[in-house]
Amino acid sequence: MYLPTTRQELDQLGWDELDIILVTGDSYIDSPYIGTAVIGKVLLQAGYRVGVIAQPNTETESDICRLGEPRLFWGVTAGSIDSMVANTTALKKRRKSDDYTPGGINNRRPNRATIVYTNLIRRFYKDTRPIVLGGIEASLRRVAHYDYWSDKIRRSILFDSKADYILYGMAENAVLKLAGHLKAGQDPRAIRGLSFIANQSEFSHRDDFLELPPYEVVAEDKLAFIEMFHTFYQNNDPLTARGLYQQHGDRYLVQNPPSPYLSQAELDTVYALDYERAQHPYYERQGAVKALETIKFSIATHRGCYGECNFCAIAVHEGRTVRWRSQASIVQEARQLSAEDDFKGYIQDVSGPTANMYGYECQKKLDKGVCTKKRCLYPEVCPVLKVDHSPQLALLK
Repeated sequence: MYLPTTRQELDQLGWDELDIILVTGDSYIDSPYIGTAVIGKVLLQAGYRVGVIAQPNTETESDICRLGEPRLFWGVTAGSIDSMVANTTALKKRRKSDDYTPGGINNRRPNRATIVYTNLIRRFYKDTRPIVLGGIEASLRRVAHYDYWSDKIRRSILFDSKADYILYGMAENAVLKLAGHLKAGQDPRAIRGLSFIANQSEFSHRDDFLELPPYEVVAEDKLAFIEMFHTFYQNNDPLTARGLYQQHGDRYLVQNPPSPYLSQAELDTVYALDYERAQHPYYERQGAVKALETIKFSIATHRGCYGECNFCAIAVHEGRTVRWRSQASIVQEARQLSAEDDFKGYIQDVSGPTANMYGYECQKKLDKGVCTKKRCLYPEVCPVLKVDHSPQLALLK
């Protein structure tokens, strides 16, 4: 089933209210490749009532208020791509097209969408439930960061958006824990994979957390910023990372250690959920989305990357350890795709963020976490990493 997007759909389901509302900068595409759909289906499977508001009109309450107010929290994401990247070229020219917008015209996603959508919610719901940020825009901007478009160091997006929490990285387990804590009326601020803001009176300097140089320092000192980023980067592995905190004025950004990676069985479960693999009819009436041409008949096989290319965000968002689905899970998905009415006889892609890393990893890394002082591939392939493409070849056959 699709997650509901209108009041009429809520009535058809017999739901008087929603537990969680997800707001996204993409159209609502119900696919395992789309983070909003994955998080929504994981929550739905756990028994929560979840709705989606995609690409809301930011000038009026017509979209943001059409599902009412959630009982537990709002989830806000800019979408599958950082909104500034989605809207602007490297030459800072406005992009004309958007593969995630109905009709393909880039006229629905605002710049810095995470901030805009959070402000939109607070404009019409003054004292609302917690607002939780997720997705790549929030995840990569969770500490002080360099912003190419303004050419300056910006604060954590939590401060600029005035949201309550960030769930960073791949957040299936973390979002279930958050929902459970809020449902039980418990404080969620100890959940792994979560970032939050604390006042000086609320936060004591903890020995098990590392302090990053303050925002005011890294905004003026490039070397301090480099030091900060190295500490941040080296504390992204669930097995080795420590919590981090960074002062912003008289408050602190607190980042708990990362949430543990999903096991293979958990990954298989996520990808076996009931996805429609299509754009929701409410938005399909506004036009087709080009993204579906690529992802509808493709299969995601693994997550993470040990390549650590300096230009790439995968290592920070998905992690440096590769995790993969079972062959049985992937073959079952292939059977489902082949049964679709518009299946043309071929699957376009069988891979992850990295095409050929399926089925093997460094055993030392799996047991003890990533190495902090050397890389898997640079300047040469680590001898402990036994490169073996036979699992992927067997899978493709």
